[in-house]
Amino acid sequence: MGAFLRSRRERLTPGNVGLPHAPGRRTPGLRRAEVAELAGISVSWYTWLEQGRVRTSEQVLRAVSRVLRLDAAETAHVLSFVQDGGPPADAPTWVSPNLLSLVQAMTPHPAVVLDPHWDLLAWNAGYAALLTDPARLHPKQRNLLWLVFRWPPARTLLADWEHEARALLGQFRSRAARRPDDPRFAELTDELLSDGDAARWYERRETAGFQPSVRRFRHPAVGELRLRYVKLAAVDEPGHHFLAYLPDDGDSEDALDRLRSGQ
Repeated sequence: MGAFLRSRRERLTPGNVGLPHAPGRRTPGLRRAEVAELAGISVSWYTWLEQGRVRTSEQVLRAVSRVLRLDAAETAHVLSFVQDGGPPADAPTWVSPNLLSLVQAMTPHPAVVLDPHWDLLAWNAGYAALLTDPARLHPKQRNLLWLVFRWPPARTLLADWEHEARALLGQFRSRAARRPDDPRFAELTDELLSDGDAARWYERRETAGFQPSVRRFRHPAVGELRLRYVKLAAVDEPGHHFLAYLPDDGDSEDALDRLRSGQ
């Protein structure tokens, strides 16, 4: 969290927060003392916060977030460090028969179950037809981040690839920060940073939250599809999420049917 706060402090100027700009100023962005004063806390406390030496209250972090002009996703990322006493519990590695049945019942609409690392735990024929069949991939590659960044067809299949990829990477960074000792997150980070685009965006410390919206696909077999992402948390399987892709118009519905039938 400290490195994230420092990066956001350094991107602001005194003018952004209503402070005069002194001639000859050498400090990039705001000084720690300026952030502390505007947030109503001591300079020592804010310094320790950036250095990772203290944990603090939600009230303090909200004040700091306001001073640093953090957006909703960035504020949620900061607050995630104090909402409980430690990192989230490990998610189960299995998928219940009920959830599996739901995934299969969504066909021809693509559906998948993801774990906290975006590993693909279950999918249906519609998902395999839209992207690729995860069963054909190495188990370590059955991951949504891997598909978006390391699977070459993704850059043409996703019509708004850069926007989608940056948003997903921002979600990953925010979640991985909560699990610094998680070997799977470390493994995925190394894999992602081997991609030039991901490495450049990751360096900017961008964070994001999931946003339900319409995604556009350009599929080589059926043309353009407009699909709405619906993401649900599995209450009885903590850490698992059900993700479905629903057609946004009649043409997309027909395209999904053609994908299913192989036409």
